[in-house]
Amino acid sequence: MLLAAEHIEKNYGMKRLIRDASLYLDTGDKVGIIGINGTGKSTLLRVLARAEEPDSGTVQVFPNVQVSYMPQNPDMDADATVLEQVFRDLPSEYRTVAEYEARTMLTRLGLNDHDQKIGTLSGGQRKRVALASALIHPSDLLILDEPTNHLDMEMAAWLEDYLIRFHGGLILITHDRYFLDRVVNRIVELEDGVLYSYEANYARYLELKAERLEMEQAGERKRQAILRREYQWIMRGARARGTKSRDRIERYEALRDQDAPVERERVQMSALSGRLGRKTIELDHVTKVYGGQTVISDFSYILSRDDRIGVVGVNGAGKTTLLNLIAGRVQPDSGTVETGQTVRLGVFSQEGRELDPNARVIDWIRDISNRIETPEGTFTASQMLEKFLFSGDLQHQFIGKLSGGEKRRLYLLSVLMEAPNVLLLDEPTNDLDVETLTILEDYLESFPGIVLAVSHDRYFLDKIAHSIFEVCRGGEVRQYTGNFSDYLDKRVPAEKAERVKTEKTEKAQKPANKPQKLKFSFNEQREFDHIDEELEQLAAKIETCEQQIASAANDYVKLQELLAQKEELERQQEYKMERWVYLNELAEKIAAQNEKA
Repeated sequence: MLLAAEHIEKNYGMKRLIRDASLYLDTGDKVGIIGINGTGKSTLLRVLARAEEPDSGTVQVFPNVQVSYMPQNPDMDADATVLEQVFRDLPSEYRTVAEYEARTMLTRLGLNDHDQKIGTLSGGQRKRVALASALIHPSDLLILDEPTNHLDMEMAAWLEDYLIRFHGGLILITHDRYFLDRVVNRIVELEDGVLYSYEANYARYLELKAERLEMEQAGERKRQAILRREYQWIMRGARARGTKSRDRIERYEALRDQDAPVERERVQMSALSGRLGRKTIELDHVTKVYGGQTVISDFSYILSRDDRIGVVGVNGAGKTTLLNLIAGRVQPDSGTVETGQTVRLGVFSQEGRELDPNARVIDWIRDISNRIETPEGTFTASQMLEKFLFSGDLQHQFIGKLSGGEKRRLYLLSVLMEAPNVLLLDEPTNDLDVETLTILEDYLESFPGIVLAVSHDRYFLDKIAHSIFEVCRGGEVRQYTGNFSDYLDKRVPAEKAERVKTEKTEKAQKPANKPQKLKFSFNEQREFDHIDEELEQLAAKIETCEQQIASAANDYVKLQELLAQKEELERQQEYKMERWVYLNELAEKIAAQNEKA
């Protein structure tokens, strides 16, 4: 057993976030926590990580269990370098043995400058530094709050593989449903303060939840039938004269006082759209350069009125720039972007609108539009807020007191209240809960206009996209027909064909019968000169570490640290051996070549 949380209660003001919740975790348990934004998922994680005390109940982490926690908004030192931040809460001697692994991890997460100051990083980069810090920390239990936010698809795939291979316990919050499908073996849903646990990944959870709700409704139908029969018996004049009658009346009253299953509200979104004319948006040979780097190169496309386009690419490739060019927020360096007169843009950006923290929710929406026409009729701002799960009390709350997810939901409503007929969505799935995402997907499928969505959410792109634009390094925009899974199926053979074509071209360009002369690069020569010495040093360190392990058999904490050190040293030794083989084979080929000459 790693962790036992029992009878947890947590309130914020009059809001009861967690009610009598219990959770137990063993080694190998990998738990995904889901629930509507604002229900208290991050609060639950803080309580489980013992970063915050519950109002009542206990959280016990068992002796010698090492916990690594990544909060939603990690505290960072703006003056520290990336590498210093990663090792900030660890002993200095641990950095010596784990620095190589940390640098590799940071590079995998798209952070190549390890000496860059934290204060100069974007919010997404900071979150990835925090993730690396949590992963490098020796731990038996990982607690991660939204680790997949700000990761591109390659990074998310790497993290999936890392956590699948992780042998300890894992508790995480994520809205990435493919990630939940592949990584976790238990789903815990927080709903109205109550925890519901399902021994399943996401796909199986959907089936089990449907079964639970059906059983609850069947039980409620039976309860109501019994109540009607018992009520008729009471109304016929039965009196509590005997023990049996009194007992029957008490059973009736107990059954009557039971709580009925709560009918969960869902975000309801009607298609709010203005008429779109024949001319939409036309991009003609558009190029955009930033700081000497081409991010969009000679791109032409005419948007069709039923386009559903998913935009993908690694972080920094130019996806947001493409959306900003279409929206007219930035101008191309060459080429043109023409927009039809009937086009009404709805832009959902990563940064979002500036939400006034001192404004009340209802007042902020009324300033955008006090009423909206939908196929269902005319709705007021208050009614639209209710459709987006903002109850009467929450509508009069100050925006500054909303959770991050609630603010994103409010921002999404503000975009749709303007009745756009072209939706440009930049990472719309970040910070939206799974239920809201499902409804948003259904809404976009019936939206009578154009949708372009930049997203790293593979599940989302599979649901909404009819074609994929891949923004590549260098500015090329490649187009694929189909959803994200179709794009993956087509991209791999295309990349292989491109490599074969490049290799043939390079081979054809080489002079005939003139083999390329082999030689060490400067760095390879230096590495070759010192690699034997480095291997001897690593072997000595491993031997010393093994001796220390033997003498620390009764000190569990020290033993875990030493085992982690040994594992890291052996990883470095394995890498160095691979390099030693390569360099010595190359040296032999160079020597043979020189002898022939």
